[in-house]
Amino acid sequence: MKTLPHRPILETRLLHWPDEAACAAVAQALAAQPLLRDAFIELHGPLGAGKTTLVRHLLRALGIQGRIKSPTYAVLEPYELADGLAVSHFDFYRFEDPAEWDDAGFRDVFAQPGLKLAEWPEKVAAALPVPDLRMELQPQDDDQRTVTMQACTPRGQALLHAL
Repeated sequence: MKTLPHRPILETRLLHWPDEAACAAVAQALAAQPLLRDAFIELHGPLGAGKTTLVRHLLRALGIQGRIKSPTYAVLEPYELADGLAVSHFDFYRFEDPAEWDDAGFRDVFAQPGLKLAEWPEKVAAALPVPDLRMELQPQDDDQRTVTMQACTPRGQALLHAL
């Protein structure tokens, strides 16, 4: 995981997910935290690491019904929970030009309350605010994952302590 100097790391935790159920359990624990409502979480890792799978488990744990799509082509998939919470799931994998950030109005999305989840944030790192949590998912043998979680804000630290 590339550590950016302008993004402080307050605490780091290393997790081992032996299977997808462990991923789902972390998503459930995060979803139960009130501080998640206005958090920004960066998701790092190679293709197939499980970033979108984690987001799907998290959105299900938050109560999203129906199909949960990967925003690989749309870049942003917005969701709204029954209580009105806005959730924005970004996938910047196909971003080529940083100007796309402003053209797409993403600065406005990040200025609004709600949960923001970003896959491939390194593609627009200069435009993004400091994340509350940075998660690096690394595939291991079979369905196992090594997950490095870094808290970059006090909110991120509180979320990390809830796990």
